[in-house]
Amino acid sequence: MTFLAGKNILITGGTGSFGKHFLKRTINDFPDINKIVIFSRDELKQWELSQIYPKNKYPQIRFFLGDIRDRFRLSRALEGINYLIHAAALKQVPAAEYNPVEFIKTNIIGSENVVEAAIENNIEKVIALSTDKAASPINLYGATKLCADKLFISANNIKGNRELDFVIVRYGNVMGSRGSVIPWFISQAKTGELSLTDSRMTRFNITLNESINMVYWSIQNGLGGEIFVPKLASYKLLDLANAIGPSCKKTIVGIRAGEKIHEELVTTSDGYSTIDLGKYYAI
Repeated sequence: MTFLAGKNILITGGTGSFGKHFLKRTINDFPDINKIVIFSRDELKQWELSQIYPKNKYPQIRFFLGDIRDRFRLSRALEGINYLIHAAALKQVPAAEYNPVEFIKTNIIGSENVVEAAIENNIEKVIALSTDKAASPINLYGATKLCADKLFISANNIKGNRELDFVIVRYGNVMGSRGSVIPWFISQAKTGELSLTDSRMTRFNITLNESINMVYWSIQNGLGGEIFVPKLASYKLLDLANAIGPSCKKTIVGIRAGEKIHEELVTTSDGYSTIDLGKYYAI
């Protein structure tokens, strides 16, 4: 028996990079799981994923079309679910600066809908995915994710006597995920020129497998109210550019709206309430 034996899991934003890889890992590594629900708003991506996992071969997978902005639809999808992995979010920094209300509706109001729907359906554990941009945010995307983090932490105070824990997992850029810098550099390298915003810029990086392992660990070990942070080394984007396109011309194009030179995973202020757990920190 495993910790997922007979359990039902729902993933919001389940057709994104994390959701698809989480689904693949979970189906392969935990054949005794009862049900995995992929909850997302993109019908094309759901259809494409259903072609990879046809119902006759993978009866434990369900595809549920919906938006976290719709609390009632979300609540219906959560009936009978044990663990909720909240990965749905709007994430592009420049898009957030130009469309702030859309990010507020999804990342903040949508997260509150997740909290309320989880409480209504007596979910056992909610794992909410956060980002390093929520630490001392200077852009709207980071600010909305910080608000979401606060909502999930405070949700532990309003759950009553339910056996329900809200836990946050915060990490840096996911290597090779959709819209991230590595696929962009690889694409640009074919032209012989790579564009960088600033030669000093650094970022934290984590692989998809590492991020999923962290979610599995958090399901088993989270007590509620923690922000779990992996111990990650930062790297210079210039070093990455030189590794991907060593002979390419490097062009500095300037920092985009809302970007930091250096991201943070644990702020100076959070350091006082941060515990070293070995592989991870807990704020």
